[in-house]
Amino acid sequence: MMHMSKPNNLILYITSFLSGMTVMAVELACSRLLAPYFSSSQIVWTVIIGLIMISMSIGNMLGGRLADKHKSLGRLYFYIWIASLWIAAIPFVGKYLISGIIGLLLLFVPGGQFVVAGSALSCLVIFAFPMALLGMVSPYLVRLGIHDMESSGKTAGKIYAMGTIGSIIGTFIPTFVTIPTIGTGKTFFLFAFLLNVVCVLYFIFRRERRIKNIVTTILLLAFLLMPFQDSFAYWKTNIIYEGESLYNYLQVSETEDSVILSTNVAFGVQSIYKKDGSLSGYYYEYALMAPFFMEEASFNKDLDVLVLGLGTGTYSKQLKKYFPNSSCDAVEIDEKIARLAGEYFELKPDEATIYINDGRSFLDTGNAGLYDIILADAYQDITVPFHMSTEEFFRKVKEHLKPGGILIVNINMKSGDFTGVPEYLAGTVKNCFKSVYRVDLINVTNSVLFVSDLDNMPENYARNTQTAIAEDHDLYAISRYVGNNIREVEASDLILTDDLAPVEVLGQKSLNRLVEQELEYYRSYMKGKGLKDILEMLE
Repeated sequence: MMHMSKPNNLILYITSFLSGMTVMAVELACSRLLAPYFSSSQIVWTVIIGLIMISMSIGNMLGGRLADKHKSLGRLYFYIWIASLWIAAIPFVGKYLISGIIGLLLLFVPGGQFVVAGSALSCLVIFAFPMALLGMVSPYLVRLGIHDMESSGKTAGKIYAMGTIGSIIGTFIPTFVTIPTIGTGKTFFLFAFLLNVVCVLYFIFRRERRIKNIVTTILLLAFLLMPFQDSFAYWKTNIIYEGESLYNYLQVSETEDSVILSTNVAFGVQSIYKKDGSLSGYYYEYALMAPFFMEEASFNKDLDVLVLGLGTGTYSKQLKKYFPNSSCDAVEIDEKIARLAGEYFELKPDEATIYINDGRSFLDTGNAGLYDIILADAYQDITVPFHMSTEEFFRKVKEHLKPGGILIVNINMKSGDFTGVPEYLAGTVKNCFKSVYRVDLINVTNSVLFVSDLDNMPENYARNTQTAIAEDHDLYAISRYVGNNIREVEASDLILTDDLAPVEVLGQKSLNRLVEQELEYYRSYMKGKGLKDILEMLE
């Protein structure tokens, strides 16, 4: 048999390397494409990984069969080229396909299955085909790229090794380099361009002219170099910033009187800042009541405060406004969010000393002191990060509270008629502290826990608010609501630990209930309505 020339061996390894790198890069970019519509929770990640692995497995089987049937490496590079064109089209059509899938699901799929069904169908429609094509690469290269059978094992091992090395590098580049710097859309362009390059290299080594490969390579290079504005929330006209960080999809929108931050969802709201400094009715304003649960409280009291989860810094701003003698340390894992807080939400240096860190990790640093008030308000998509929901975490928080200090825990996704995240978090906190009181808020899905080792929190609150908050005060209505709706949390066996904290599953269950309620409303509206009526409702 004829021994394969070194250039051809080289192109085999380059092909395996770049295809492996592209698979992982596209998988990571897939999660960012789906996140604004379905979140990037562990559940959605599971759907993405599972379906892409299935697609790759199908590609492995088809690749082996087609290699036996056609015995043409040129055909493989045609498949790679088709995969590259498909991947390059995703930034242009992906969001519209997802919107269409969401519209279809609104009509036919139960709300409880909306996120799983939506992410799965979107992943299949957009990513299954190119991933199957790239799954053909390894069996094709091994079957048709090896001419010297005496060294076939060695060559096959190198092919698989290069694919694995490419996958490893493809895991890091999108996360740490391309997505935070050039965005998800251009990440697709970049790896589509690299696949085109490997096709061009193959035909150069074969001394064949493939004008179409050269043309598409030049076009993709132009897409990479040209500005590319790609809005996930393309139906919105009031977006003033949209970008991506190492951790989040970020969107800042503006109305006549407010600035709004959304993270990882194109529809929801993470926080609202009123331009005139007035109250917005969001949960963090109820957290301003925490000092009044202490033995002595007034608006002039000196307070050392820690916020785990800065967000836009609205709580820190209001804390400084109403408690001018307060000092606030704020921890935020996403440096870009912290930057947006100052740029768009007018957070000033004297309103918060910002530390870029994970909230739990910060407690082990020398910067963490003792505090009168600690607000635990860290969120990852639909729920609390599991490591900041456990008994071990809250015991660590307790070590940083001054005697008589107050912990506030913001809980999203009120569970309603079943045991969910609020009940588990409340039970976990109760296992660490003597007194835990819960307030469920109206018009939002949040609950707030006020926590301490004090025995007389309600009595303190009633006395302090009556003395300090007059009827004409901005916070009077909030103080009355908290006083009238606070209820004590009893001890329970609902305890989250570092070993077992299924917060995402519980949060997803709550989200399913909320979606089901919304879908019932829309479906009832759409009965007997024409297309024009439906479009007017959506507008």
